[in-house]
Amino acid sequence: MSQQPIELEYRFMTMQDVGAVAELERLSFSTPWPHEAFVNELTKNPNARYVVAVHQNRIVAYCGMWIVLDEAHITNVAVHPLFRGKKIGLGLMIKMMGVAKMLGAKSMTLEVRPSNTVARNLYTKLGFREHGVRKRYYSDNNEDAIIMWVTL
Repeated sequence: MSQQPIELEYRFMTMQDVGAVAELERLSFSTPWPHEAFVNELTKNPNARYVVAVHQNRIVAYCGMWIVLDEAHITNVAVHPLFRGKKIGLGLMIKMMGVAKMLGAKSMTLEVRPSNTVARNLYTKLGFREHGVRKRYYSDNNEDAIIMWVTL
């Protein structure tokens, strides 16, 4: 039995979305960014770009990145727990890669936990390759971060 794809709208995050995105962040991470961090990203960081995935007027996923010169750095990716396994993360990353390319980025990088095999598999599917490790990167449990890169 095949799963019906859900209808999504992808759009740039606005200040009106910050509360929903901060809640999604809280549901997704053990050390979530606070509400104020997203406000600062939208109002004080000219290099930041955030995209949300909306289903039936509800934000179900988001992704953030910083564009510096010709590199894009993914800062956060989160999909609501009730919407995981529906390829929303894949669609969101494809969208972000397109935005990065449109803004002049030639490569994209991110960090991912070694224990997050679902995300690692997704990034590999998108062409990302492992290029190093940041030791004890994650403050909640001192887990390392795998650094991944892709050419856009």
